[in-house]
Amino acid sequence: MRLASVLAPALVSLLVAPSIADAHISLQSPLPRTTQQKDRHCGLAGSTRSANPTVYAPGETITVRWTETIDHPGHYRISFDQDGEDFTIPLSFDDLTQTENVLVDNITDRAGGGEYTQEITLPNVECENCTLQLIQMMTDKPPYGELAGEADDIYFLCADIALRTGGGPGPDAGADPGAPDAGGDPGGDDEGPAAATGGCSSSGSGAGGLATAVLLFGLAITQRMRARGRRAH
Repeated sequence: MRLASVLAPALVSLLVAPSIADAHISLQSPLPRTTQQKDRHCGLAGSTRSANPTVYAPGETITVRWTETIDHPGHYRISFDQDGEDFTIPLSFDDLTQTENVLVDNITDRAGGGEYTQEITLPNVECENCTLQLIQMMTDKPPYGELAGEADDIYFLCADIALRTGGGPGPDAGADPGAPDAGGDPGGDDEGPAAATGGCSSSGSGAGGLATAVLLFGLAITQRMRARGRRAH
């Protein structure tokens, strides 16, 4: 028992350590695809797109919210790709020439970190496979890694989004093949009030059903007591 009490905290710290190391910046809105941040262009090489993207209307103005949890000097940039994650990479610490897909660049980093908000206007297009990217460009680790074919001075976060007219979910957004349809029956064979409430009947399986069960139980007890009385005589 004593050994377990000593090993448990160490095991927990080992399990938590990778997530803490990854979380230099934290994207709150829209939600990120992954919290990992070191690989271009979305934090984790080979990461898969979410099946439930955050939905906005084409041309909508939104507020991007994030937190810097470990302070680094530098700046931030927000970009948008209509189909996938084809984002550009700065050529140096202070390079602002790579403007493809960039919505807002050179967002000032505050000493001490903390919470950030940035208002952006999304492109006036419809897309189901669009991506919003937030990067943190750090200027405290020379020489700049991109010169050697790397990007050690950048943290990457992406949010999977969709732009739909009206901003509402599409016909299949978040659909679960095994979940009940609008009528309550996965097979679509809805019949009467029971189907409309998800297949549960309030008349046969509610208070009436309980009363019937109690009555039958009472009758069974009564019959058993009578049988014992006859055997006694």
